[in-house]
Amino acid sequence: GIFPGRGSSHFCSSHFGTESAALGSAAATLDKMGKKSYQNYGKTFRKPKRPFEKERLDAEMKIIGEYGLKNKREVWRVQYALAKIRTAARTLLTLEEKSEKRIFEGEALLRRMTRLGLLAENEKKLDYVLGLTTAKIMERRLQTKVFKLGLAKSVHHARTLIRQRHIRVGKQICDIPSFLVRLDSEKHIDFALTSPFGGGRPGRVRRKQMNKKGGGGGGGDDDED
Repeated sequence: GIFPGRGSSHFCSSHFGTESAALGSAAATLDKMGKKSYQNYGKTFRKPKRPFEKERLDAEMKIIGEYGLKNKREVWRVQYALAKIRTAARTLLTLEEKSEKRIFEGEALLRRMTRLGLLAENEKKLDYVLGLTTAKIMERRLQTKVFKLGLAKSVHHARTLIRQRHIRVGKQICDIPSFLVRLDSEKHIDFALTSPFGGGRPGRVRRKQMNKKGGGGGGGDDDED
């Protein structure tokens, strides 16, 4: 009454079941430890190695105040992007001038930098990419541009206008303050057509005041003042 075939199959299935359970628990342990595999996203910023360096802290606070940023992560994000651009340029500079990779990738990088307004037309060399600074990228942000164009009273007001969907770039409403404006898009920054500032429907408070005035409630305005 012994069936070796059945017994072996039962053993195999139980063995594989134990293995998969072990793998599952290992994956769960890794998840708990924070080492998640198969990430579908990359890093967008890198924290400083020395968290309490006075000179760096002061410099970061100055940038945050000048450009109306929300937190230091916004500074770190720009610095991380800049570091990646510089690394790419430095790697290409190590290759020979006639190298196909250097010509093809170098031109693509310079074209992108010029389109974003980070490099002038007469600065189309990889050496100029190494000279890019955080301030140059900050100057290309939509928030800075809205303030510099006189659409907002302050850089903080510019951020509020963008987040509340009052600003468009061309025909598209943009509510991202960190959006990098291209050179050809710069002249198309304006108030959105749906915004009260751009000839759209009046805002909630304005409509309320208009209704009060229309209803003859003159005392209501005095109470609000």
